[in-house]
Amino acid sequence: MSDPSEERIPTNLRCLLILEVLSRADRAMTATEINAEIGLPKQSMHRLCNTLEEEGFITRSGGSMRYHAARRLRELGAGLLAHSNLHVIRHQILENVARAVGETVNYAVPHSGGMSYIDRVETDWAFRVQLPIGSRVPFHCTASGKTFLASLPPSQCKTLIASLDLSRQTDATLITADDLLSEVKRVRKQGYALDQEEFIKEMVAIAVPIYSKDGHYIGAVSFHGPTQRISIEKSLSELPRLQQASRQLSDALFETGDATGRSV
Repeated sequence: MSDPSEERIPTNLRCLLILEVLSRADRAMTATEINAEIGLPKQSMHRLCNTLEEEGFITRSGGSMRYHAARRLRELGAGLLAHSNLHVIRHQILENVARAVGETVNYAVPHSGGMSYIDRVETDWAFRVQLPIGSRVPFHCTASGKTFLASLPPSQCKTLIASLDLSRQTDATLITADDLLSEVKRVRKQGYALDQEEFIKEMVAIAVPIYSKDGHYIGAVSFHGPTQRISIEKSLSELPRLQQASRQLSDALFETGDATGRSV
């Protein structure tokens, strides 16, 4: 006699439900914990988790029995946000900020090895720092990267920083774990991050995080420019505008209705 839960959940939805549970979680989870929200037979759950792990969607660290997102799942999420029909709305929000601040505005998401720029609006100034869409920048010396580090639970943040290559990019780069942890603690408290010529000499940047409605970090919105044109003080004066853009981006990504007016 078949298990009722096997019949209740269509085969083609089971892996998606596992990925959905993990995407909502703020920690790694065991197969048993995942299944508490789904209700599949124990053997089926373990088999599906093994398959997802073999295919690179989820992974376990250091022999742990707890699963978390792996490269393919992170890339899937970033790709959906980058190429969905929300692109026009998102880009218009960036356009509004760029028009107001007069500098290049970026939308970046965490990726393996750093933050990846998936959308941006370039300044009209001839003299500008070129970081095209698709560029990947380090976590430790960029404003957007620091917002990601600050979004992590302190223990996870410490573990990640210990694994990073804290290579010196400029004389201002923070190259010790202790210094970076102190900076991340400050970012976590103040809700924004600065790049004070730490990534590129004579370039400054400011970034604020973007969160989903349930509090998960999605990415960062930022702007940067050369010190000949923009100062840290000027950047901070535009913080309310960036914070408003962050809220608008969250609304656009997670409260958009379809053509019939239903939430999607």
